Amino acid sequence: MKVDAIVVGSGAGGGIAACILAEAGKSVLLLERGRNLAHSDVPRDHLRNHRLAQYGHGTGPELDGNPRLLNGRRYRPNEGGYNNNASAVGGGTLVYGMQAWRFHPLDFRMASTYGIPEGSSLADWPISYEDLAPYYERAEWEIGVAGEEPAPQMPLRKKYPMPGVPRSKKAKTLELGCQKLGWTSQVTPLLLNSVPRGGREACTQCQHCVGFGCPPDAKNGTHNTVIPRALATGRCTLMAETFVKRLIKSKGGRVTGVVTVDNEGIETRHEAEVVVLAGGAIETARLMLNSKVGGDAVGRNLQGHYYAVAAGYMPEPIYDGLGPGVSISTLEFNHGNEGVIGGGMMSDDFITMPIMFAKSFRPSSVPMWGQAHKDWMKKYSRFMQVGGPIHEIPSSECRVGVSGSVRDKYGVPVASLSGTTHPETVKTTKFMFQRAKQWLEASGAEDILIREPGLHLSAGQHQAGTCRMGVDPRDSVVDLRCRVHGHDNLFVADSSVHVTNGGFNPVLTIMALAFRTGDGIVGAW
Repeated sequence: MKVDAIVVGSGAGGGIAACILAEAGKSVLLLERGRNLAHSDVPRDHLRNHRLAQYGHGTGPELDGNPRLLNGRRYRPNEGGYNNNASAVGGGTLVYGMQAWRFHPLDFRMASTYGIPEGSSLADWPISYEDLAPYYERAEWEIGVAGEEPAPQMPLRKKYPMPGVPRSKKAKTLELGCQKLGWTSQVTPLLLNSVPRGGREACTQCQHCVGFGCPPDAKNGTHNTVIPRALATGRCTLMAETFVKRLIKSKGGRVTGVVTVDNEGIETRHEAEVVVLAGGAIETARLMLNSKVGGDAVGRNLQGHYYAVAAGYMPEPIYDGLGPGVSISTLEFNHGNEGVIGGGMMSDDFITMPIMFAKSFRPSSVPMWGQAHKDWMKKYSRFMQVGGPIHEIPSSECRVGVSGSVRDKYGVPVASLSGTTHPETVKTTKFMFQRAKQWLEASGAEDILIREPGLHLSAGQHQAGTCRMGVDPRDSVVDLRCRVHGHDNLFVADSSVHVTNGGFNPVLTIMALAFRTGDGIVGAW
């Protein structure tokens, strides 16, 4: 097949890129390795979902034939060391937690603000918050964000298209805690319909959110917003369950298309004038490495998010059964904290499923079954936790490589992850753990639990950084337009390009960059 543009991956970045190109009059082939799941196909099984995947997840990739390596050990997609994102049409937006944060202006100037720690690869972005602000607004309105006024620590912006979700009983209690401490707080912005919009229903405040499909289809992802728009043009062809094995290059090294393989093992060559990679920070780097495209910087600076979470128990029941669970947040410690680099956002968390409560918060003194376990489970109604992602300090030695010996079911070398994050990341995480504990204490919680962080590779569902944006090809992969250095028609439209990953959930930044990259491609065509 010969088209104007091929987009590899249909998640937060790829779905938007495909829509922009198709609506600009270009013929587009949108390729997705996962399934095109119907709304009813996404499970609501508490034992098999993308949040608790021990027994499977239903949102891809398939458990057999798709391994990864982490520091030499082999993992399946439902195991923690795999660092999996959902693999389906819509990618992670099918089951994500929807927190719709803009990065703080200082997130783009971390090196200038704090200096460069020894042994790190901390750097400033080559673009600023101001460069991205109009595209943040476009994502908020075209994908659909519900929220209220911005945090006082953030720049002013246009009002969100929908009001924020109602505050839960937990959030109202935490708001009083903030007031006691003198901290500011605000409703957490979410990519969901708080009112009917776009032909879909509003959030019904059920308990199933992150890790699950949305029962009323109120969660706004690329699968139910921009991808339908792209298909409606008649110029976009979506091919699901189609894996991209490698990029095709001319004798001169120019990328001219891709080779795909389907579930029957049939290989097909597709040609295009432009190729956009949007498979996520791990798979995009893997594809480039297996295709021998890009320099030594490809795969380096892998980062995700450490989470600083505190949990405790209120004296009286606090659980009201109303989702999505996240409805209050504070940016009091996002920047400007003495002795640490950066900080992070803190919020109440999504509703903790009873099985996850039992799995993650059971004290060692409590047995896994029997009357004593049942007695402890009664504390569930009083359980509350707060926390959030913190700024990570990248390292060039945290990286995605490809295995020399392990291949997937298609015979393609698998991603091999290695390295550990920087000690400054652990230091900032410890600081934020104490702030989370302080918030719970001020809100009246008792028996507060925090877990001491240590050094490990951070990637997970917020994976980023492996195709860093920059000016110098020696330490970056893409330029300011997200075009791969040395290739005039190869672009990246996912979190791979993030220089730093912010103290926030990164999805709105992925979306904003995809809008900006798509506009740039069209403008230069």
